[in-house]
Amino acid sequence: MTIHIVNAERLAMEAAAAAIKPPPPVDYLAWAERNIVFTERESQFPGPYNRDLFRYFDEPLRALSPDDPCRIVTVMGSAQVGKTVIGNVFTLGSVHMDPGDFLVIHPTDDNARRWSKMKLTPMLRNTTALSPLFSVKSRDGSDSVLYKERTDGLGAILISGANSPASLSQVTVRRQSQDDLSKWEVNDAGDPEAQADNRSRGVVFAKILKISTPLVMPGCRITKNYEAGSQERPYVPCPSCKYKQVLEWENMLEHLDPAKPEDAHFTCVSCGVEIREHHRKQLLSGLEWRAENPGAKRWHRSFWIWSAYSFLQTWEQIAREWFKSKGDADAEKTFANDTTGKAYRGASESPPWEKLRDRASASDYARGQIPQGAILLFMGLDCQIDRVEWQLVGFGRDRRTFVVDYGIEPGHITDEKCQERLLARLNIQRWKNSYGQPLGVDLAAIDGNAWTEDVWEFAKKVPMSKLIMVRGRGEDAAPRLMRVKKERNTRTGKLLRYAKRFYNFNTSILKMALYRNATKEDREKRGFVGFPRGLEDTYFQQLAAERRVMVKRHGFLVPRWEIDPGQANEALDTYCQAWAAATKFGVIDMPEAVWDRYEGEREVAPKEVQGDLEDLLHRPAAAKPDAKPDKNPAKATPFASLSKLNQ
Repeated sequence: MTIHIVNAERLAMEAAAAAIKPPPPVDYLAWAERNIVFTERESQFPGPYNRDLFRYFDEPLRALSPDDPCRIVTVMGSAQVGKTVIGNVFTLGSVHMDPGDFLVIHPTDDNARRWSKMKLTPMLRNTTALSPLFSVKSRDGSDSVLYKERTDGLGAILISGANSPASLSQVTVRRQSQDDLSKWEVNDAGDPEAQADNRSRGVVFAKILKISTPLVMPGCRITKNYEAGSQERPYVPCPSCKYKQVLEWENMLEHLDPAKPEDAHFTCVSCGVEIREHHRKQLLSGLEWRAENPGAKRWHRSFWIWSAYSFLQTWEQIAREWFKSKGDADAEKTFANDTTGKAYRGASESPPWEKLRDRASASDYARGQIPQGAILLFMGLDCQIDRVEWQLVGFGRDRRTFVVDYGIEPGHITDEKCQERLLARLNIQRWKNSYGQPLGVDLAAIDGNAWTEDVWEFAKKVPMSKLIMVRGRGEDAAPRLMRVKKERNTRTGKLLRYAKRFYNFNTSILKMALYRNATKEDREKRGFVGFPRGLEDTYFQQLAAERRVMVKRHGFLVPRWEIDPGQANEALDTYCQAWAAATKFGVIDMPEAVWDRYEGEREVAPKEVQGDLEDLLHRPAAAKPDAKPDKNPAKATPFASLSKLNQ
């Protein structure tokens, strides 16, 4: 029998050596190459992490290492360039190489749960180095959707939404990742970004990663962080003269040909030689990051990258996306954000109303007339306590709009006479175009934000194909148009029936687009806005009544549209509502063949000229001698109904 005698002193020395032994270097780039494997479902380039494909992420990953003294790393860029890869490598590499509590924050709790289920859990399960460290469906609470703890207790991944102040409190972390930062909204406790940053405030050598595609300036969080940091941009060598330069979108734009989007390219700013897409691998191999604000590098390193550098998108795709979005403010915003990786900077100040009035006075069409090119008609209606104001806008190709008419119907929306006049406007009135064709309203949108139930009672009298209810949303990230969720009566709890024709629409982008396009004088330009002769000064004063400013909310500056004191803005609101109706109708992506059909039907001389509303109001109703009055108003002739309205 052999007896083993344990050397207690040796064991103590080994334990002490292990305790004081410096940890291995935290190298996120090497860790990604050893451990990250993309599946076919995750990437169009399945297989191990390939530095040649993501060369522009080498330096941001080095900046996240403890060897770099900076505390904050910001990555701003286009959608689908792999920014999420950096966040995943930072998160998983940290809990593996240098374990501790790691905080991952998404815009909302729903986003956080979706990322945990669809991204994090599969990565923990499929990454060989991590699967033994994290239990699956542990019964002791160490594995849940928003909390993943290492089996040895040395660290955990905490996941939260920026909209939840409670989840951004009572924790201290050395490392954290703030994802989709531009979409974070102020929560009940104030600024969520400041709340998140404070979770690492007590750690001297903390690392905070901020990642996002930008949105709109002023107010875009990721853009403000980029500008506060080192502002590092990717310089690549010219394939011919080797001069290093940034591939700028404006450089590509200068050489784009709508007939040949496949010919998209850059030209060297030094020698003028064309830089083609097949040079991209050569360009990336010589990529160098240069800081425009180098003094910030010790504390905050910030990086910008866009789609032209990424193998995940072709230059032809970029060109086609631009031609498709050109002239449409919302699409241009998306292009600026998702493709060029920069914040959209629309017009935040309205043009002087006098300038718009003077341009209208020289217009080639008068109020109440439909000019050539205005093929479809949409109406916006805004309800006030003693009146309903309406605006008729003609829409043509290339997002061109033409104000046709503007009016006010006295009375509240519940007033019978007011309703009769509005129904006549929507169902009966016709406006003549430049060919003499009488055209009616194709679709109208009425504001349902105030007196919602009253508006709904009126809306039920008009077919759904003729009238929708709308509610403006001022958030920059709000959808262009989206049906409201099913809402319940706060008193009875019953589902409200109007949801089937009630839509939210983005007013912020529409206002920026209007203020930018209203200054265009060439009617052939995409997005041109035409005004007729004969509109009163008050119309233009209302149209130019708002401006985009930064206001304090919970002590934090946020962008808001603000109206001039004492100035009405119904002309602006009804114009935007007409746009909402046009969006619902489908003018945004309407094929040219459909425009051709409408143009062929409407911009031709009519067989019989019909009267407009004022003609009809003064035309006596046809009646047979000794005819008995019709007791059913629904069967009354339109002319008779309008004559009654005029009395």
